[in-house]
Formats: sequence, structure tokens, C-alpha cells
Amino acid sequence: MRERTPLRERFLKRLPRLKLIASTGSRNPSIDMEAAKELGIAVTATGYSSSPTIELTWALLLASVRGIVQENNSIRDGDWQKSVGQDLKGTTLEFVGLGNVGGQVARIGLAFGMQIIAWSQNMTPEIAESAGARLVSKDELFRQADIVTIHLILSGAQGG
Repeated sequence: MRERTPLRERFLKRLPRLKLIASTGSRNPSIDMEAAKELGIAVTATGYSSSPTIELTWALLLASVRGIVQENNSIRDGDWQKSVGQDLKGTTLEFVGLGNVGGQVARIGLAFGMQIIAWSQNMTPEIAESAGARLVSKDELFRQADIVTIHLILSGAQGG
């Protein structure tokens, strides 16, 4: 199951024969762990590789700035290529969240010659620097960015 599927106590009680919940990640706030334990349901993680997420992030980003879908449609319709898209070098890529996935996405942005900025409520300058980013305030967040990418852990916490 994915972390987007809520498994709350009310739901778990309706599944009296359920013995195991397997989630892709070791942290899953969608599962009521206390209720699962009380009901004798084991909860485990199957393991997770962030590589596909990182690759898909870049595939979507590149397709967006280069207009891949629009250009492909144009050519398939018998028309000509209409643009070459935007260069990434020198643009500013912003991260809301810069953990394991975001940090790897940022390193690829550096290879393209992008400026990397980041913010999250728990980020420190050291965390940002370790990924080649500069920590900015929440107020500066969207004023400086050309492209924004969000990499946050699902959480019930409010704030910011």
C-alpha cells in the first residue's frame, strides 16, 4: 500500500481477519499504528528505492521546460517544431523540502548549472549546504524561483 491510503482504527476494526499491513516505506502516518497493534495486526515495510522518484521528477521537469509534449503533438499533427524550450543553466530551482529525495534532485540540478535554493520549517543552513543549496526564508521562497519542486514527508503536523 502507499502512504496515501488511510488505515484508521474504524477501518481496521472492519477487517477482523487482517493480519499484516505491508507499506513501501518505514514511515507511514496513514496507518494507525496503535490500533493495528491493539488488533494484533503486524505492520512492516517492503523497502523503498527513491531512484524512480528522482528520475521521474527530472523527466517531468525537463519535459515541462522543453515543451516535449506540445512539440511531440505538433510534429505528430504534421506541423513543425515551434520552440526549443527554456535553458536550465542559470535558472533557479527551488526546493520545499530537501531530504533524501530532494537532495538527490538538487545535485542533478547543480549538474545542469542551476542555482539551488531551499526552505522547509526544519531545514538548517548545514542541511541546505550539504545538498549544494542555499537556505532562504519562507518569504523569499517563491520570489526567487524559476522552478519549484516539493519533496516533503506526509505529515499530520500543521504549521510553518
